Amino acid sequence: MAAADSPSAALRRRDLCSRGIRLAGKMRADVVDLLDTYVEQQGLDASASVAAVEGVPLAAVERWDEQTGTQRLLENLAAYRAFRALLAQMLEEQREQLGEADAGLGRALAAVLLQVSAFAYHLEELLRLESRGIPGEEGDGPPPPPRLGLFEQKLRGLGVLRELAQWAVRSARDLRQLAKPSPATGTAPGLVESP
Repeated sequence: MAAADSPSAALRRRDLCSRGIRLAGKMRADVVDLLDTYVEQQGLDASASVAAVEGVPLAAVERWDEQTGTQRLLENLAAYRAFRALLAQMLEEQREQLGEADAGLGRALAAVLLQVSAFAYHLEELLRLESRGIPGEEGDGPPPPPRLGLFEQKLRGLGVLRELAQWAVRSARDLRQLAKPSPATGTAPGLVESP
């Protein structure tokens, strides 16, 4: 753990957190734009209520301030891995439904999928810096969903995009917390030791 306590590691951590915050902000803006396009193209009501979607990690967390830095990173990584699988599935369904009829929505979905993948890699880099093992991806992704009708697929997609936008906000907040040095040690809170 000594490497994570060095001044150069602290600077690298702060740099990675700053870049991650910018990535999360850009991703959120793109997801919000995609949500508008998605709602319009799918013929949905923007205020439609969507029940919790199976396999979609929820951004809300109880006792957020009690989490260690490592817990924050691991939860974010698991969430973005799940979103990567969900978005890939949405993209496939989109192609099946519309073919090339709406290439714009497909391109926007693919662009957000790429951002989610890049953000997951960024989180892995932060975990490596902290000398933490990176969990394998087995079991991280959502289980294969039941075959849904077209309308249910559209609602599930709406739920996925809404929750992804919330995760982008949470991720920026988590990274801001990780970037703060603790007064006593000068290292990020919760990254020195975690249970």
